[in-house]
Amino acid sequence: MDTRFLQSLVTVIECGSIAEAARRLNLTPAGVTQRIRTLETDFGARLLSRSGRVMQPTPAGTAILERARSLINEVQDLKAIASSDELSGELRIGVMQTSLSGLFAGALIPFTRTYPRVDVRIVRGTSSGLYEKLMGGEIDAAITSQPPFAIPKTCEWHVLREEPFVVLTSASLKLRDAHAVLASEPFIRLDRSVFAGRLIDDYLRKVGIRPKDRYELDGLELIAVMVDRGLGVSLLPDWAPPWPEGLSLRKLALPDRSFVRRTGLLWNRASHRTRLAQAFYELAEVTVGLKAPKARSRAR
Repeated sequence: MDTRFLQSLVTVIECGSIAEAARRLNLTPAGVTQRIRTLETDFGARLLSRSGRVMQPTPAGTAILERARSLINEVQDLKAIASSDELSGELRIGVMQTSLSGLFAGALIPFTRTYPRVDVRIVRGTSSGLYEKLMGGEIDAAITSQPPFAIPKTCEWHVLREEPFVVLTSASLKLRDAHAVLASEPFIRLDRSVFAGRLIDDYLRKVGIRPKDRYELDGLELIAVMVDRGLGVSLLPDWAPPWPEGLSLRKLALPDRSFVRRTGLLWNRASHRTRLAQAFYELAEVTVGLKAPKARSRAR
């Protein structure tokens, strides 16, 4: 199937007009119409219908629309890769909220300067949500915390930062023993549906602490604000700045200093965008100080 014909269908649906689609595609209206008829023959179903002066997709046309767009984008990426040694195309990267303005932004700036032909699309989400999107092919890579289970061999995983877990309290709380605080104070728990939340739950079980659960939330920054307001204490990774401004907090170290959250880049090795993910990781290494910068050519 010629993806140019799919592009004609998508353009007609977006424009609502065969004539306007023909102008955008630099074709005649008859040429666009012929392409649509060829697609309808191939699919064995009508894909467009007229409603007044507007062309609209039929149920069959609507059903294939998003897949058609995805296929067109992937073919364009493949053409760009084949036609040039310079990295180009689209990189869909998922990012945890606490990494957006710190670790991710620090790597994105040099990446966009080094590879100006790469279009970076950012998807925010939780660690578990981003993992599901990656496995489902909705994103190409993710800056996320290390899963608490074995990563499939089809994926590449590299750690960029280790963040120790700390007991977070308001500055006014006088108790300073981390475990005593967790056992006695109202506890604001990180949602156990996210990877770090599962690690926290495992740790509490391991040390035999049954906290007085008050809330369970999936936002680290929101939890920090609630702790500042005196609503409870929490056990969180000491994530990279920035933190919310104006908070008066105390961070208590745990007896086990090896209890950390590992944040890194995860991507699918089988993706045709794996070169883009690898290039992003190489610059992220430099940003976080894992690797010294080196002179590089934009040609790959």
